Amino acid sequence: MRQRVVKVALTAALVAVLLLAIPLAWAIRSTLYTAQRDTLERAALAAAVHVSPDYQGGDPVELPAPPAGARLGLYDAQLRLRAGDGSQPGDAPVRRALAGVAVRSQSGGDLVAAVPVSHAEQVIGVVRASSPVSAVRDRVLAVWGLLLAVAALALVVAVLVARRQARALAAPLEDLSRHCRAVTAGDLTARAAVGGIAEIDQVARTHNEMLHSLSELLRHERDFTSNASHQLRTPLTGLQLTLEAGLEQRDDARLRSVVEEALATTRRLHETVEEVLRLSGSHGLPLAHPADRPVEGVLTASAERWHGVFAGAGRRLEYDSGDVPGDVAVPGGPVTEILDVLLDNARTHGHGTVCVRVRDLDDALAFDVTDEGETRGDTARLFDRGHTGSGAGTGIGLALARDLAASLGGRLSLTSRTPTTFTLLVPVSHKEAGDEPR
Repeated sequence: MRQRVVKVALTAALVAVLLLAIPLAWAIRSTLYTAQRDTLERAALAAAVHVSPDYQGGDPVELPAPPAGARLGLYDAQLRLRAGDGSQPGDAPVRRALAGVAVRSQSGGDLVAAVPVSHAEQVIGVVRASSPVSAVRDRVLAVWGLLLAVAALALVVAVLVARRQARALAAPLEDLSRHCRAVTAGDLTARAAVGGIAEIDQVARTHNEMLHSLSELLRHERDFTSNASHQLRTPLTGLQLTLEAGLEQRDDARLRSVVEEALATTRRLHETVEEVLRLSGSHGLPLAHPADRPVEGVLTASAERWHGVFAGAGRRLEYDSGDVPGDVAVPGGPVTEILDVLLDNARTHGHGTVCVRVRDLDDALAFDVTDEGETRGDTARLFDRGHTGSGAGTGIGLALARDLAASLGGRLSLTSRTPTTFTLLVPVSHKEAGDEPR
C-alpha cells in the first residue's frame, strides 16, 4: 500500500509540474527574446536621434554606446556603413527599414532592430542595432535549468510528503492486519487500536465490536457445552445405575426384558451425547477418542435397533456387508450415529425396502443406505442445517451426520437421486493379529 500511495502522489505531482513547467518555459523564452528585441529597438531609436543630416556631407557621426554585447551601426541609402559597427554592406533588415518602417528581425545569427533616420520627410539613413542570438539562448537555457531544478525539488518534496502520508495511512491498516492474523491464530483478546484516521478508525472499531460479539457468542457456546455435559451426563448415569440395580432385583421375565431394553436405550443415549459433545469441540472436556469397532458389530447393533421400527411400518430393512474382511474396524460411535440419521431419514422420507450395504475400498469403507424413494428439490442445500426438503423435521440430522463424517476424515454425500442413496466414506484401520476388538 505504501508504494501505491507514493506512486499515485508522484504521478500527480509530475503531471502538475509538467502542466505548469511547459507553458512557463515557453513564456520565459518568449519574454527573453522579446525583451532583447525591445532593448535593441530602444538603442536604435536613441542613436537615430543623434544622427545629423549633415553626415551625408562628411561630418562625423557620434553614436551612443550600444547595450552590453550589442552593436550599433549607421547606414546610408546605398547600404554603406557610415558609422559604428555592423554587417558590411547593410543586410535585409536595413533595406526594409529604408522604406520608412522600423524592423525587428533575425539575420545571420543575430537579433536585429533597424530604425530609419528621416529628414524633410525623406529617409536619409538607417540605424541598425544587433546582438548575437546565442547570448539570449544562453540566458533562456540558464532560466530553464533553474526551472528544472525547482521542478525536481518539488518532486522530491512530493515524494517525501507522500511517503510520510503513506506511513500514516498504512500503519493502522497493518496493525489491523496483525490483529486479524492473531484472531485467526485463536487469540480472541486481540483488539485493533485507533490511528487518528476517521475511516480506518471506524473499520477498527467495527472489527473490535465484531470480535467482542464473537467472543461472547463463543463464551455462551462453551458455557452451554459445559452445562450440557454436566446436566445430561449426570442424570443419564444415575438412570443407568437405577436400571442396573432394578435389573438385579427383578425376577419377572417380562419386566426384566423391558428394563434391559430401557437400559440399552439409556446407554445408547449416553453414547449419542458423548458424540455430540465430542463433535462440538468441547474445549477441554475429558472426552475420549471414538473407539474402533468391527464393522459386523456395528451393523448387528444397528439391525437390532431398527428392524422392529421398519417392521412396524410394514417395510423391510436389509444389511449386506459383502466381502468386507473381519479385521476391519471403524469408529463405532460416530458411524452408528450417522447410520441412525440416514435410516431415520429413509424411514421418514423414503419408500419401500431400505438396504444398508458396505463396500471395501482398501483404505476406506463405503456405507450405502438406499431406499426405493426419490430425492427431489435442491440437492445442493440437502445438508444445510435447518433445511428440510419436505417441510418435516428440524433439518439438523443430515447436517449433523455430515459434520460427524468430516470429524472422522470421511465424507457423506448423496450419490443417487433415484433410488435415493446416501454414501458414507470412512477411513478404516486393520487390526494386527492377536488384537482384540475395543
